[in-house]
Amino acid sequence: MAADLSQIVKAYDVRGVVPDQWDEPLAELFGAAFVHVTGADAIVIGHDMRPSSPGLSRAFARGAAAQGVDVTEIGLCSTDQLYYASGALNLPGAMFTASHNPAQYNGIKLCRAGAAPVGQDTGLSQIRELAERWSESGAPEPVAEPGTITSRDTLSDYAAHLRSLVDLTSLRPLKVVVDAGNGMGGHTVPTVFAGLPLTLVPMYFELDGTFPNHEANPLDPANLVDLQQRVREESADLGIAFDGDADRCFVVDEHGDPVSPSAVTALVAARELARNGGKGVIIHNLITSWSVPEVVREHGGTPARTRVGHSFIKAEMAKSGAIFGGEHSAHYYFKDFWNADTGMLAALHVLAALGGQDGPLSGLVAEYDRYIGSGEINSTVADQADRLAAIKAAYGSREDVALDELDGLTVTSTDWWFNVRPSNTEPLLRLNAEARDEATMTKIRDEALAIIRA
Repeated sequence: MAADLSQIVKAYDVRGVVPDQWDEPLAELFGAAFVHVTGADAIVIGHDMRPSSPGLSRAFARGAAAQGVDVTEIGLCSTDQLYYASGALNLPGAMFTASHNPAQYNGIKLCRAGAAPVGQDTGLSQIRELAERWSESGAPEPVAEPGTITSRDTLSDYAAHLRSLVDLTSLRPLKVVVDAGNGMGGHTVPTVFAGLPLTLVPMYFELDGTFPNHEANPLDPANLVDLQQRVREESADLGIAFDGDADRCFVVDEHGDPVSPSAVTALVAARELARNGGKGVIIHNLITSWSVPEVVREHGGTPARTRVGHSFIKAEMAKSGAIFGGEHSAHYYFKDFWNADTGMLAALHVLAALGGQDGPLSGLVAEYDRYIGSGEINSTVADQADRLAAIKAAYGSREDVALDELDGLTVTSTDWWFNVRPSNTEPLLRLNAEARDEATMTKIRDEALAIIRA
């Protein structure tokens, strides 16, 4: 392996092609580096269903144990199940997954005890530096007394904890189609949903890290087509899709129409505020719908706007004591889940909300879906800064708009807003626009795209 690990150590995690970019010997170095940086004397490790995951996970465990650390392996799990174990056991954790990336990829999501995130500024850069140094000079010396490696099953405890956070007592019988995309939802859903009055129609529950049916990335509309069709065929009440490591959930209504993650954020926010006596801070990133802060205020809460990305959300959750946070990408964060993200808990909230009344999901979410959004539109550009400057110049002198640069550039008017942000890893600008009606949204979207693509 090359000593320069900048291509695989990203802002929030480790991710790359196996074995071309990283392999088991490097995973062993990452394990040793992780315990040096965290100072832990015990850690917990889990992995997804990718063919390379068990070997990489065990190599990481060996590297950690050789430094005297006791390792608890929880085996096959979703990412939020690993966060549960980190929180419940109060141990730093490592999850081996590449989320929704293709089969040849793998990665590591790392956290400190209590599921606190590890990113570039909170330990990941030091882990990278140690692994780079050791890959050139040789692994660190094992300690005289190596740690132990033991196994523990946390699935039933994880499921019970999630169900304890949602009132499911008034849930009426529902028919739900779940597309696990051959990912970890196929492992966790049967246990989490067990005993609930649900008729479960499973799709692609077989754990298969080669993803034979479709990519496990429900953010891409192409990967929702099978679920939408099955919901209509089954006359189901709703459909739920999980990504590869099952930490994100996407919802479709009884017609098979997607429910926007902003509407799910608003719905769950209202429910979490009700649980907390109508008080609390709710985090939302700056490209969620206007609906979210509106609903939060209507239910007595305080909305707090933040940059896009889980490290910013989790930091703001901890700083403000927020009870819930949501993103446009279908990541949902809960104070009662150690500020970590869990799509499964969001899914239980949607089931409880739908099953606690008699109407269809489309009618229920209409209250939370008040505006017309463009979705995220990516444009390849030669010079991101130049195009952002051009947009700022075009709108900066207008009296009817306000500009802010919290994350990229957001342009806001009375009846519409749009945000343009640069990708950190590709020569792309990402546009999100929203308006009170379709014609206004189309007009402002096309105006912005014309400048971006000029």
